[in-house]
Amino acid sequence: MRAACDLDVLAAGVRASRGLGAKRDIADAMRRLGLSGIDAIAVGDDCAALADEDGYLLFAIEGFINEFVAQDPWFAGWCGVMVNVSDIAAMGGRPLAVVDALWAAGAGDAAPILDGLRAAAATFAVPIVGGHTNVRAERAQLSVAILGRAKRLLTSFDAAPGDVLIAAIDLRGRYRGPFANWEAATDAPPSRLRGDLEVLPAIAEAGLAKAAKDISQAGLVGTAAMMAECSGVAISIEVDAVPRPAAVPLERWLTSFPSYGYLLTAKPAQTASVLARFAERSLAAAVIGAVSCGRDVAIVREHQREVIWDFAAAPLMGCSRLEAIG
Repeated sequence: MRAACDLDVLAAGVRASRGLGAKRDIADAMRRLGLSGIDAIAVGDDCAALADEDGYLLFAIEGFINEFVAQDPWFAGWCGVMVNVSDIAAMGGRPLAVVDALWAAGAGDAAPILDGLRAAAATFAVPIVGGHTNVRAERAQLSVAILGRAKRLLTSFDAAPGDVLIAAIDLRGRYRGPFANWEAATDAPPSRLRGDLEVLPAIAEAGLAKAAKDISQAGLVGTAAMMAECSGVAISIEVDAVPRPAAVPLERWLTSFPSYGYLLTAKPAQTASVLARFAERSLAAAVIGAVSCGRDVAIVREHQREVIWDFAAAPLMGCSRLEAIG
């Protein structure tokens, strides 16, 4: 019998994951809205980036799965702020303010969600400045939007052949079931969390990297696939180089959603400086792969290679730099 972590088994698990599958829904929305990967404002990034005199305004929104809101309402409210703040950081920015849209079946249903929102807003020092509330709905639903600002961008569209792929993840956490959420924030000191987020804009402003993406519900490999598609490149991931907690099986970790997790690409000459920025914050960071010419994303181990997604065969999100130049 073969081990559960054989490369083909790992690949099959990633391909079948719910998080990666959900990203395919974006392609239909892109077609129906008449959007391409790169319009006047790039579509498919962690945030929309609107150029202004002082850099860029960043605008993003997150909606939350109904099961998540129902089963862990306080944490859903917390995540409403946390994941949006993470998206801003992934673009090299700093958050300014959030607004929420909340539906609930009564004030009691809404209360833990609002408490979670308030707690995270205080922790990350991001004000909630308004929104929409309806406590006469059939069930609880939540969406949260954020505004931020960046002086210099990190994007999903700027990974280039010859770059190395870096993963930076806070391993000082634990799973918060029943979903695949690796939670490393609610018990951490607020000042530490804010300092950890500051690493991303500092890297951008120092010119150490141009491409980055927040590791999302698609997991580490799925997030790499999203970046590869947007940038019109191939990415290979050395799965055994991925930073992970010692007790967590690799097959679970590759589809997990960490509360602090980023992929970046950098030129080889800048790699040591990028890794040092995370090491200074006791965040796990390592080179886990490479960017090359091509149109797929794959996981590799020694001489084995398993393609997770072939963009020449089918789009994932339908957001690609190649659409703008091809």
